[in-house]
Amino acid sequence: MSASIPRPPLVISMGDPAGIGPEIVCQALQRHPEWWPDVVVAGDAAHLRRADACVGAQLPWQPVASPADAVGGAGPRLWQACDAWPLVQWGRVSREAGCMALASIEASARAVLRGHARALVTAPVHKEALSLAGCPHPGHTELLQALAAEHLGCDVADLPVRMMLSNPHLKTVLMSIHVSLRHALDSITADGLRQTLAIVWRHFERLGRPSVRVAVAGVNPHAGEGGLFGREEIEVLQPVIAALAAEGRTVFGPFAPDTVFWRAMQGEFDLVVAMYHDQGLIPVKLFGLEEGVNTTLGLPMVRTSPDHGTAFDLAGTSKADSASLVAAIREAMAASATLTS
Repeated sequence: MSASIPRPPLVISMGDPAGIGPEIVCQALQRHPEWWPDVVVAGDAAHLRRADACVGAQLPWQPVASPADAVGGAGPRLWQACDAWPLVQWGRVSREAGCMALASIEASARAVLRGHARALVTAPVHKEALSLAGCPHPGHTELLQALAAEHLGCDVADLPVRMMLSNPHLKTVLMSIHVSLRHALDSITADGLRQTLAIVWRHFERLGRPSVRVAVAGVNPHAGEGGLFGREEIEVLQPVIAALAAEGRTVFGPFAPDTVFWRAMQGEFDLVVAMYHDQGLIPVKLFGLEEGVNTTLGLPMVRTSPDHGTAFDLAGTSKADSASLVAAIREAMAASATLTS
């Protein structure tokens, strides 16, 4: 009888080494040694070991040359996925920290896209540090979209992605991400809503949930109040929702933004499509920041991250909470066990 082939590991990129990313990675692994054989941490060894000492994890790191070499070890594995720089100062934006974070993300994403790892969990990065390092993208989501498009040999525009923020109480998907509110409102179109819903349904169909119930939030107060406070609901959102519902899709709305998230939390809907970034993130973070997970929908790989930033004020204090990262790792493990490309 032939031995089973070990599955590729899950990769965690360390995030900005001046922030809490390396600390919460070490905390999460300290609390979950059962994950060690299944995880590779990508980043700079010196900064990860500094974080390990800071939180007192005393992890038995096993250096590896790449995720492809990590299958079958006892772990946790440490992959030097970026150039080694002198230790940066905790809580300070720097080009050096941005370079390490950027290189670790790029190497990790390419490993997953090439099949050398099965999923990617990204610890928080600092957008200003990434910019100082020469990254032309405003955040993780857009960077990973560009890397995936490059891997597939297509234009970024041909690989639309969306952010899904979730916690145990609520899931919300964003129509737009890191753009100004004025730009976000201008970008609310029928095609954009159809595309968002298609990405949502494809993701959940791959998870074995083809009938996920989707509520669409309105744009204006009271969802426009019949056109008194704006006509986006009548002219843009309602026709798309009605057409898809007539095809048998379980989509509803548009509903007043000030109540639709509560209705979803009560079990009426499985998720809410929000019209812009803060409309969706505020309720998710309010009702479960400590367990919030950011999942990128539309990529040809599994990617999750904690739903918080680098917390420079906590960096180096060992006071950061790894609960959101733990939730992101669990989500990535579950999704990568289910999803197929």
